[in-house]
Amino acid sequence: MPSMKGLFTGCLILSCLLRRLETVPISMDKTKVKLPEENVEPPQSVDTGLHYDRYLREVIDYLEKDQHFREKLHNTDMEDIKQGKLAKELDFVSHHVRTKLDELKRQEVSRLRTLIKAKQDMEGNGVAVDHQALLKQFEYLNHMNPHTFEVEDLDRLIKSATSDLENFDKERHEEFKRYEMMKEHERREHLKTLGEEARAREEEHYQELRRRHADHPKVNHPGSQDQLKEVWEEKDGLDPDDFDPKTFFNLHDSNGDGFFDEQELEALFTKELEKIYDPTNEEDDMVEMEEERLRMREHVMNEVDTNKDRLVSLDEFLIATKKKEFLEPDSWETLEQSQPYTEEEMREFEAQLAQQEAELNMKANDLITQREELERQQQQLNAQKLELQQAVEHMEKLKKTQSVEPPESHVEGNAIPLPDDQGHPLPPGYADLPPGHQDLPPPYAHLPPDQAHLPPQGLHPAPPGHQQLPHAEEEQHPPQHLPHPEEHHEPQEHNAIP
Repeated sequence: MPSMKGLFTGCLILSCLLRRLETVPISMDKTKVKLPEENVEPPQSVDTGLHYDRYLREVIDYLEKDQHFREKLHNTDMEDIKQGKLAKELDFVSHHVRTKLDELKRQEVSRLRTLIKAKQDMEGNGVAVDHQALLKQFEYLNHMNPHTFEVEDLDRLIKSATSDLENFDKERHEEFKRYEMMKEHERREHLKTLGEEARAREEEHYQELRRRHADHPKVNHPGSQDQLKEVWEEKDGLDPDDFDPKTFFNLHDSNGDGFFDEQELEALFTKELEKIYDPTNEEDDMVEMEEERLRMREHVMNEVDTNKDRLVSLDEFLIATKKKEFLEPDSWETLEQSQPYTEEEMREFEAQLAQQEAELNMKANDLITQREELERQQQQLNAQKLELQQAVEHMEKLKKTQSVEPPESHVEGNAIPLPDDQGHPLPPGYADLPPGHQDLPPPYAHLPPDQAHLPPQGLHPAPPGHQQLPHAEEEQHPPQHLPHPEEHHEPQEHNAIP
């Protein structure tokens, strides 16, 4: 639950902020406002909690520097501001201020576009972003004109800030209610998990914590004379019999602007809250303490802030101190005395939780199914990958087998070597020759190697022209002799002689 402690109320509505910068309370010490107006630094602003808080404050800071705009603001009531009459005075501010406002708007539009882009990057959906369409959700500026700050921009800023901050308390109460119901729901669910005896002990302990929390000193009515006198005495160290409302106001107007803003009011309730809550006690919930603080502040604002500008002026404060409610207040009902939710609301809340849990379980089951399907598909892909690898390895083995060449044979000339099983059978007489004699024809085979070149006995050298006559065995397969192109062959007369 977000804390309201960080609200800086002066920025809640544009007019309120500007008035805080220019109004001096009647009883203010003059030494606090002697500095020249141009050199007076505005009070330190606390974050409003709005996502455009910085833009809002920067626009206000520059507008209040224009004298004409400040004068118009002083003469404009709250209703006219809400209706946009003050925004029309933007046309009359100085050129320097308008130029700076233009720059502020361009920076704000750029910031919003950067946020949109960052959100898209985080989602990672890859879908193109329509920046103009998304900028429509930021109603506090005119996104159709991202370059200049116009009357419409100021009007939108005032109305958006007013509406957003008026709804802030309502949304905060709803959030606190959900917090309390969730806490009770978790307690009940825990009891369901216990046995009968353990459940009884746990319930008894819970009731004991409630009794201890409710046992505290009386809490004064917020904003009453008793409550303020207690602060006057214990915090300020003054005699309660000397209590003076005007002096009290000036003492606790911490920024000296002549108003009690929400933060300054909340600081007045610290003593009352310390009566109820102690962060070291098991029974005290600090989230509830902040809710109690805000309830007190809202109560005082509703009773004292007569013009509903979310600020308490000195006049409003002095008038309130004269009312009967200030002098004789009713008792204050604390949180433990007022249940923030009904049993019907609790049942609806638990039904919503059950529905959300069912939807989450359904989504979880869908995710499990998708995961199982993805795992099955992955297994199929792994099996296919393995088969493919085996097929590739088999093909590689086949390639290696087919690429092995037969052993080379040494041959002379142009003869083509043939495998042993494909050669012709040797002619008779050659098969049984010893090594070194296989190349000799049979008539020379009986000679030793060193005489193999001599003609056999009984044979005379052939006359010229007859040395090339083949043997009888060779006549069966005469070699084909191709004549040389330059040779001229004459018919031989004696080639028939053996």
